[in-house]
Amino acid sequence: MPDRLTICSDDHADDALARAAQEHLLDGITATHVADLFKALSDPTRVRIISLLAHTELCVGDLCLVLGMTQPAVSHQLRILRNLRLVTARKEGRHVFYTLADEHIHDLFHQGLAHVQHD
Repeated sequence: MPDRLTICSDDHADDALARAAQEHLLDGITATHVADLFKALSDPTRVRIISLLAHTELCVGDLCLVLGMTQPAVSHQLRILRNLRLVTARKEGRHVFYTLADEHIHDLFHQGLAHVQHD
């Protein structure tokens, strides 16, 4: 195993590594936004919705049918995803269609999926 630099020492006299590490510390607001993103992805129903939308745009009714859930339950989850800008909605007549907000979300989902499926 390669040697690693550490900021820990018996006397803690050398804090150069700690200062260098601190340059990469997220500010509180950014850390909260990232935590909110991962919190949204911690719900299996929302992950299932994202997995469907990673492949195609779907209306609420289609999502309800595929997920076997009621419209209010699906709409509640979509509202959370929309508020975090993970999905976008467009209205066409009486139907609202959803898709992933951007490629970042698509990539994040697929990387997470690859991670859990990796042996």
